[in-house]
Amino acid sequence: MSVDRPLTILIADDHAVVREGLRLLLDAEEGFTVVGEAGDLSETERLLAALMPAVLVLDLHMGGELSLDVLDRLRAASPATGVAILTMQNDPGFARTALARGAGAYVLKEAPRAELILALRTVAIGGVYLHPGLGPRALEARPAGEGGGGLSERETEVLRLLALGHTNAEIGDRLFLSTRTVESHRASIQRKLGLAGRPELVRYALEHGMMGA
Repeated sequence: MSVDRPLTILIADDHAVVREGLRLLLDAEEGFTVVGEAGDLSETERLLAALMPAVLVLDLHMGGELSLDVLDRLRAASPATGVAILTMQNDPGFARTALARGAGAYVLKEAPRAELILALRTVAIGGVYLHPGLGPRALEARPAGEGGGGLSERETEVLRLLALGHTNAEIGDRLFLSTRTVESHRASIQRKLGLAGRPELVRYALEHGMMGA
């Protein structure tokens, strides 16, 4: 996204007062522009296709429906739009499911303004953001998790730390490896799994229960 172009946002929440508050907050942020509001999932899908915003701020529950159940449909309406789930649900299970189904961020409504802004900027460039308090719990292994794609034990640990948001240098410090070695492991992981970029690696780790505590 060019720094000269505004980050366009669609707000989807079934409470008008929440939408109004978010619009005021986000429009006040330099470089942000709210281009639309939706009060239900059907309207959200329609506006996504019409406006194709950079980011969709989506409430977890809309009119009694779980937004995650139709997330595939919403993403298909505007494939280039990043999705940030904004919710009161402090539940790592919901966070894990949201990321596994293609959301780029899971943020709590109680979060400070700076955190929401950071999450939206992260999603807009294809990154992944988890509320800090949820991250470790959301990335725990599921009991029935399988997978690994032929990764070595060291590669699995590198993948786990990547999914938790650590940089290559931080991973090197934790595992007593050089940054170059971590980069080599990351390249090997992406080659073995046929994935590119941190968001895809995060989703793979979530979906395959590879995130041991």
